[in-house]
Amino acid sequence: MERLEATSELQSRLSSLSFSSFPGITSKQSDNRPLDRLQNTNLSVGFTQSTNQADMDETKEDSGQHCEGDEEAPAELALGEGGEENNSSGSCQLSAEMKAQMPPLNPPATWTSAALKELKAKLRTEKDSMVTVYRGDIMTVHVPTVPEAKKVCWEFATDGYDIGFGIYFDWTPVTSRSITVHISESSDDEDEEEELEGPVSNGDVEKGSKSHANSNLAEILPVYRQDSHLSVHGGSHDFPGEGTYLLKFDNSYSLWRNKTLYYRVYYSA
Repeated sequence: MERLEATSELQSRLSSLSFSSFPGITSKQSDNRPLDRLQNTNLSVGFTQSTNQADMDETKEDSGQHCEGDEEAPAELALGEGGEENNSSGSCQLSAEMKAQMPPLNPPATWTSAALKELKAKLRTEKDSMVTVYRGDIMTVHVPTVPEAKKVCWEFATDGYDIGFGIYFDWTPVTSRSITVHISESSDDEDEEEELEGPVSNGDVEKGSKSHANSNLAEILPVYRQDSHLSVHGGSHDFPGEGTYLLKFDNSYSLWRNKTLYYRVYYSA
C-alpha cells in the first residue's frame, strides 16, 4: 500500500511538472487528451509536415514551368509545319501557273498500212532501225524539235506480237538537237517520271496510260497496245512549239516475250 501511495504521488508531481514546464499548452485540445498522450506529443511532426509542404510547393512550381515550356513547343512546331505547307502550296501554285501557260496540244494524225514486209525489209538495212525491246522494258525515243521542220513522223512494226506505244511532249527548252534512245525497266521508268512529275503510275497498257501531272510534260497519245505485228502503224504531229517528243515503246506488260521492233522517226516540213 505504501508503495502504491508513493507511486501515485510521484505521478502527480510529474504531471504538475509537465504542465509547469509547458505553460502554453492549455488549449481545449490538451484538456481533452489524456496526460500520457500529452507527454508523448512529438513536436517535430509539425516541422516535418511544413518541410514536406514546402518541397511539394517547389515541385509544383517546377512542374508548372515545365508545362509552360511544353505549351510553347507545339506552337513552334506548328509554325514549322505551317511553313512547309506554305512552301508546298506555293510550289503547287507555281506548277499550276506554268501549266496554264502551255497551249493545248492537238491530237496526232495516225494511220495503218498492210505493207509489213516492205517496211521490215527496208529497215533491216538501216542502222539502229531494228531493235529488241526486252520483256519488262520500255524504250523511249527522245526527238527534239528543230527550226528546219514543222512536224515529226513515225512508223513501226513488230514480229509476231503486239507492243505498247504512246507519245508525250516535254516543254523544257531544247539543249541538244540529237535524237536519243533510252532503255529502262518499268520500275526505273516510273521512278524517272516521279522525279519529273510526282507520284504518277504508268497505268494499264491495255486501257491506256494515265495523264501526267508534270507542268512541263504533256500527253499527246496515251500508251496503248498496238497490233503492230499485223500492220504498220504510223503517224505525225505538228510542232506545238519548242520542246522534245517522247515516243514510248512499252513492253513492260510482257513477262516472257521479247519484242523485235522495226521503227523509224523523221522530220517533215
